[in-house]
Amino acid sequence: MKVLMLGWELPPVISGGLGTACKGIADSLAKNNIDLIFVIPTGRGGESALDSRIRVICADKYTPIEKYLKNFNEKYSEEFKSINFSDFSPYHTSYEGLSHETVEQNIIEKISSQKEYSILNFEGNYGRNLFEEVMKYRYIGKALGENESFEVIHAHDWMTYPAAICAKEASGKPLVVHVHSTEYDRSWSNPSKGIIDIEREGFDKADKIIAVSYYTKNIIVSEYGINPDKIDVVYNAVNKNTQFLRYQIRKSFDDKIVLFLGRITQQKGPEYFLEAAVKILNRMDNVRFVMSGSGDMFPKIVSKMAEYDIADKFHFTGFLSDTMVEKIFAMSDIYVMPSVSEPFGISPFEALLYDIPIVISKQSGASEILGNAPKVDFDNTDELAAVIINLLEDDMLREAVVSQCKEDMQNISWANSAARIIEIYNRLAII
Repeated sequence: MKVLMLGWELPPVISGGLGTACKGIADSLAKNNIDLIFVIPTGRGGESALDSRIRVICADKYTPIEKYLKNFNEKYSEEFKSINFSDFSPYHTSYEGLSHETVEQNIIEKISSQKEYSILNFEGNYGRNLFEEVMKYRYIGKALGENESFEVIHAHDWMTYPAAICAKEASGKPLVVHVHSTEYDRSWSNPSKGIIDIEREGFDKADKIIAVSYYTKNIIVSEYGINPDKIDVVYNAVNKNTQFLRYQIRKSFDDKIVLFLGRITQQKGPEYFLEAAVKILNRMDNVRFVMSGSGDMFPKIVSKMAEYDIADKFHFTGFLSDTMVEKIFAMSDIYVMPSVSEPFGISPFEALLYDIPIVISKQSGASEILGNAPKVDFDNTDELAAVIINLLEDDMLREAVVSQCKEDMQNISWANSAARIIEIYNRLAII
């Protein structure tokens, strides 16, 4: 079977867990004799990252699209006149501070010159031109549907849904949309109507929806009105071939390290991690807190940290490469995921591979699997602080949490995830 898979990122160049999950799924499908055409906006190093059965297409190099260039500018310009950019902010950063008129004028100016702007120009990131690129990606989807041979279309997250729908319409093949997160997870209290509309259209036009957890499935049902029978849950997994550096790295100090690793955005709950750190430091001195990642809330967290006067105990690393992530895991004593809404959450599983005890939010897909992990409501910082203190003070408790959680994750693997996905493909391919 051949599958057209639409993504947005691939290792080694990633912005979060989506690219890592896509690689794990794609590699495991290929090992089970599934031929994949994996499409991303631009290569940036991802072309050679996958199994040899996977053909990677970078949209910015896809020459069959050239026949669409003749009338691209005129149609594209008209489409953007109807878009409300003031409503669009996928990670609360993309169009912050720009008026609708300013954004629209910038786009119209860019597409007025074929030399400066083309359907083949992609940055492939999550910056202020993300919505532009999502809309352009549709043309790639149409070209793929008309020029490639495949039995099923598989699209990862909302950025790819419009392109996947175009590919379905052009090819007549069934569509699977894979939900790694929803706008209600990412933006929580201030979701973008524009993104929600794209997600809902993807859910409506999909032949099958894959959710990464029952937590996510419930959101799709309750917030988007989708029939639960249309949704299958397939858990993500973690690469268990992680290099074990834990016993090779020594800290230059005796303090224990409590780690936060993820985007510094509202969804991930960094402010609750900071508040718990303050409460812990009021009772303990031999502990440091490390926040690794980047995001739009970084200035706010730095400012609050300064107000609390804990700069000597609270450290920021910025965004970390894979190698540096391994090192910070190897140095850490406790991992905390206080997410406000986390569809799955791969990082707790990665922490466990380094024998690091974890504390996770009840509002996460990971909590469905890690039954023995300490869990707290994301905003209950008193309980979060108390749980962390108990772990810091009790070596036997830390060891027990790691051991029991590793038992919980025994059946979590990319091979198992791929097997479930192939079952879905087979059902759709015979319709």
